[in-house]
Amino acid sequence: MTTRDKPPGFRVRTALERVDRLLEHRPRLAICVLLAQVDALSFSRLKTLLAETDGNLGAQLRKLEEGGYVRVRKEFLERKPVSWYELTNAGRTALRNHLDAMSVLLKSVSR
Repeated sequence: MTTRDKPPGFRVRTALERVDRLLEHRPRLAICVLLAQVDALSFSRLKTLLAETDGNLGAQLRKLEEGGYVRVRKEFLERKPVSWYELTNAGRTALRNHLDAMSVLLKSVSR
């Protein structure tokens, strides 16, 4: 019996188990979605796009970095420090799985 043949409650429960706890928070999900579209974004660009404070954005990026979802590269441009963030392969996989699970949940209520 495939997952499609199981009752709807089973699919919802399975999808809920696949929701990524790290990506449940809007800023972290938004960071990963933005980073999935580019090679890398600077801290200042992420701050502008997300309208987050330095402290909140830094804390969210740190959590994603600790989870292995993003990688940071620091360099100097015109004598100013710049932090570049990119999504790791693990981050891409986690984002894809999270969005797939959310899609199942959305479909379960849109009937």
